[in-house]
Amino acid sequence: MKTIIYFILLALTSLHVIGQEDNKTMKGFVRAVKENFPITRTFDLQYDQFGPTNYDAKLFGQDLEKGRFDSHNRLKLAVNLPLYKSQTQRFIVTSTFNYKYESYGFGDVYNFDSNITHTRPTQDFHYLAGALSATYVSSLFKKPIIYNTTVIVDGNQENVQRIKGFVTASLVIKKTPNTTITIGLLAIADPSSIVPVAPLFSYNHHFLDSKWEINVILPKSILFRRSLLENGRISFGTEFDSENFYLNLKTPQLNGIYEVNSLELKSGVTYEYHIDRKIIGTFKAGINNVLSTRVTERGERTDKYIYDNKQDSQGYFRFGISYNPF
Repeated sequence: MKTIIYFILLALTSLHVIGQEDNKTMKGFVRAVKENFPITRTFDLQYDQFGPTNYDAKLFGQDLEKGRFDSHNRLKLAVNLPLYKSQTQRFIVTSTFNYKYESYGFGDVYNFDSNITHTRPTQDFHYLAGALSATYVSSLFKKPIIYNTTVIVDGNQENVQRIKGFVTASLVIKKTPNTTITIGLLAIADPSSIVPVAPLFSYNHHFLDSKWEINVILPKSILFRRSLLENGRISFGTEFDSENFYLNLKTPQLNGIYEVNSLELKSGVTYEYHIDRKIIGTFKAGINNVLSTRVTERGERTDKYIYDNKQDSQGYFRFGISYNPF
């Protein structure tokens, strides 16, 4: 679901710029997307380090274990390449490749069935996804509108696991020199999605006589931000994120391919700095709240989970570097 969320919000974000430019073409779309989502830049590398946290886990609704993550780190790589752009610059096709590596280090783990406390070796996971996306910019009721269709194939180091897709349409409903408001609609072609259709909304406002602005992209983020130093930007706020990867399990209770879905709410500060015109460095730090971590059979809806994990809040930081050669 994480990959879908990023592509869903591209249309909303782009309209902040498209709605404020006289030339309502793909140029504004591309600029806004890359400005708001580092993972959509041509090359993007991110490293997350999370602090220790306690957790409680249930399997089939019964207490399974309680323990501690002594360490958790995450490495993500994204490559986005244009495949086709029309002469009018209103239609573009892009390809995307995402790779993620996650590593969990455990402290003491207490098992409820055996009443034994034990240790567990570090567990590593790999996630890969590829996507093909087509975007078209047009007008409706004399207002900019953007359509997007995306097909995603993802899996792990073992095999391709799933194919899913979605379409979006997003429209600027208000545009002033300081304020842009957009609404949209999302339709998901994914049997694991709880809702097949969902609304989208974004709000951007530059405060008068101030360097500050508020940027709301639902359901992604609420941020207050401003420029800081000549080539930098600082942001404060909260961002919703989701992470997923696949498990190939062969145990008496679980035998087959399963999907891990985690919902995270990150609050804190982000600083982005243009090292030069093509390279952007990012530092992010704050508090991470894991709302839920659930395991389902591959392709099942997340409300039909078989494993549930609850975690305490934890500190985190992120280092990132992006490169835009074009």
